[in-house]
Amino acid sequence: MKKRAAFSIKFTRGVFSLLGPLVAIVLAPWAHAEAGRSFRIISPARTAILSVSPPGTITWTNWATGITCTIQSSTGFGGGGWGDYLRVPVSSPITTVQVFDTTPLTGMALIPAGSFTMGDAFGEGYDDEGPKHSVTVGAFYMDKYLVTKALWDKVKTWSITNGYSFAGVSGKSASHPVQGVSWYSAVAWCNARSQKEGLTPCYYIDVGLTTAYKVGPVNPYVKWDANGYRLPTEAEWEKAARGGAGGRRFPWADTDNISHSRANYNAANAQPYDLSYPAGYQPAFFVAGELPYTSPAGYFAANGYGLHDMAGNVWEWCWDWYQVDWYSQAAAKQTDTRGPTGPLGWRVQRGGSWSDYAFFSRTSYRGYYYPTYGDGNDGFRCVRGL
Repeated sequence: MKKRAAFSIKFTRGVFSLLGPLVAIVLAPWAHAEAGRSFRIISPARTAILSVSPPGTITWTNWATGITCTIQSSTGFGGGGWGDYLRVPVSSPITTVQVFDTTPLTGMALIPAGSFTMGDAFGEGYDDEGPKHSVTVGAFYMDKYLVTKALWDKVKTWSITNGYSFAGVSGKSASHPVQGVSWYSAVAWCNARSQKEGLTPCYYIDVGLTTAYKVGPVNPYVKWDANGYRLPTEAEWEKAARGGAGGRRFPWADTDNISHSRANYNAANAQPYDLSYPAGYQPAFFVAGELPYTSPAGYFAANGYGLHDMAGNVWEWCWDWYQVDWYSQAAAKQTDTRGPTGPLGWRVQRGGSWSDYAFFSRTSYRGYYYPTYGDGNDGFRCVRGL
């Protein structure tokens, strides 16, 4: 049985006070953007919190190593409705983890370092969604929203006079996600966004990482420690999509069902978890003859990490090559896995889209497509390293 750590600490204007028998780290509203969010540590061994720093870092001591602690979160100071937020493998007597960021990058959310169970938790998906396996992913930032047509155009305008070339894309309006994006165009755009903001690009055309990728299609090399924008790995995407909640079907923690109140998808295929069947397309954005039926980025509620549209709207490109039996490979279970060695035929896509059924919006579903193509279902979002 799991045991809770021995003390509770309240963070109030920099002062720590012992409160009682449960572990809960409660932050005053001024402490960070998510006012009223509480955290506690669940551990299989005795655990005591040593400190909490204002930037959102928790340090605790463990009476055992080789264990996994679970950090849970709750909204509000009352501590109700606890849900898993982060799993932390413990390998030393003292552990320090950043669980949130008081000064996050604009438009991005911190995805804290930790492990999660990757794959189909219900045994209802395709064979490539299993076996379930534990993956540890380092901390990174992810766009809270899908890349919109407005943001795409802003970067493209800059890129035209700076040596970049992208294939044509579209978008229903400025606030809707850009769509029709090929994988190669997304990669080049990530580099242009980086250089436009004075950051080091992540993608290069040479193994020496000296010439930035600007025109495709070329399979790029990656400078993983660069501070610029890139596509998420498949493991990063799934960890972020789960929002810290393990064993769930969709990117939210309070139910394993889906409905049009939560996502933009096509409820035209009977599934016991699709509460909007047989409504078909999302009625708020379906106008006959006016394809695509995308929704504005951020229209639906965020998941536990503050990310919107991790189910539905448009498919999201990931870095990885697609391999059907990848999860059975030892490399798939490593820390910060980056997918199989290519080149292979397809790149991974995740999240489902406005035109696809609820089955494809499940967090574990593995989509894939030719990297040279993009259609009205295909978009993306970016990540950055710390």
